[in-house]
Amino acid sequence: MARRLSKVGTNSGNGNCPTLYEVPGTDDYVVQGDTVTDPGELSQLHRPTEREGAVVVPRELLANFGPKEPVRVPQWISPEEFGGMFTTVEHSVWGLETRRRYANDGRPRARAGRSAPGKRFERVRLVDTADARVRKRAGEDNRTLTRERAAELALPEADFWIFDSRVVALPRFDADGGQVRVELITNPVEVLRYAQAREAAWHHATP
Repeated sequence: MARRLSKVGTNSGNGNCPTLYEVPGTDDYVVQGDTVTDPGELSQLHRPTEREGAVVVPRELLANFGPKEPVRVPQWISPEEFGGMFTTVEHSVWGLETRRRYANDGRPRARAGRSAPGKRFERVRLVDTADARVRKRAGEDNRTLTRERAAELALPEADFWIFDSRVVALPRFDADGGQVRVELITNPVEVLRYAQAREAAWHHATP
């Protein structure tokens, strides 16, 4: 069933494209504009799917008619989609594990070394004592950090994963330790904050 579109505004004086529409009842927008067809330009798009296309959008269109409120809308993905990110990573994955118990001991992460050969896979797990050990999987560089030291460093208190230094994934767990959904963060300012925590944790962690 086709969604009903509501016209937000256009930069064209005669009512043609480019035009911005919103989908009432959702946070989605639809952009009407000239289709990008040049192979050289299309080759620069980041992992386009068969369903995706690209259109040219003047800056003024988004400046004049795009949403103005500075409200952060969380982006959620499923645990299965999160597991898939470990196989499509381009160069590196880094994670901080803070929980004492995991329902499946991180099965998506167990596939990373085999599914993404040649990529850097690192993680730090918080432990109660300095002599604790974490099981090492093929292709991983694992380190441990005591919870006491993590508190001194003011590290985040919840798990997070950084993919290719540009996307942060925040898993959410149920009472039994199983993942229920994962929030993605792509805002460069927020990503940088987690990257700074990564540097501190990695520097002080024990191989």
